Amino acid sequence: MKKRAMIAILLLCQPTFVAAQDQPVSMYQGQKDKLDSNSNGTVERSEYQAFMATAFTSLDKNKDGSLQSAEVAKVLTTQQFSLSDANRDGVVGQSEFMDRVMTDFTAADRSGDGSLQ
Repeated sequence: MKKRAMIAILLLCQPTFVAAQDQPVSMYQGQKDKLDSNSNGTVERSEYQAFMATAFTSLDKNKDGSLQSAEVAKVLTTQQFSLSDANRDGVVGQSEFMDRVMTDFTAADRSGDGSLQ
């Protein structure tokens, strides 16, 4: 489960990096097989959302429904954590986390078809 959470966080961080670099790099590079749960060759929005919900649960070590910076310090920089903390309360709740990762999914879905090729 820890490996899965690490992959998810890498996915979370990559789109922001991609946007900053303005280069067309796939947000799920090298991880498509793990995300494509129905093996149809694409990562659909629902597959990504389910994967990231599981990742949140794995990262929430103290099971309080939010992520503290200490819980994700090994996989997120301070800047990345702050970007996810939309209400600036010092923790990232599940809705903040999911909003961030799904916004990143939408940004990576260049064709707008609800899936990543």
